[in-house]
Amino acid sequence: MTLIFELATLFLITAFTNVLGTLKTLLISKKIMNPVYLVVFVDAMIFATIVSKVTSSVGIHYTLAFALGKSMGVFIGGKVDDKLALGIIEIDLFLSNKDKMIAVSESLRTVGYTVNNYPVRGNHGDRRYKIEVVIKKKEFKIFENILEKYDIYDPTMKIKNVSKIHGKITPTNVIPAQKTFFKRKRRLSA
Repeated sequence: MTLIFELATLFLITAFTNVLGTLKTLLISKKIMNPVYLVVFVDAMIFATIVSKVTSSVGIHYTLAFALGKSMGVFIGGKVDDKLALGIIEIDLFLSNKDKMIAVSESLRTVGYTVNNYPVRGNHGDRRYKIEVVIKKKEFKIFENILEKYDIYDPTMKIKNVSKIHGKITPTNVIPAQKTFFKRKRRLSA
């Protein structure tokens, strides 16, 4: 019974350290450095303890629990990445229909995003229209909902990670923030 408890504990702790590793990588890639130091310290302490336990054990049981924990940690880390959705992305959306391009662009502007439009040439030189928008990664669902509103499914898109933006680009949905501001302003004036 003690062996099963030790293996389960090793599995869970190893999975946890792998999630920490994923979090560390995400934070470093987004240049959010302050929490990284603590994450690295905790991860190193746990890793040193685990490695000493695995290397001093007899049999393959501990090695398997360690390997399975690492695999589970990668899976959970991917889910954490999807949930946090840190960062800013630039989306280049290509449409053939000019009216849909205008409608989507105006909807994105109405929600609060900065949008650029360009006429471009697609495959075989066919005329297309490019919508360029910079948004927070966690707000990608807002973008998808706007596309669905105009019956645009599985469009041609290019999505790039953006490390920094400067100037008048608005990478976030400002409408909820404006509503909160105006509600607060009304309460203060009443």
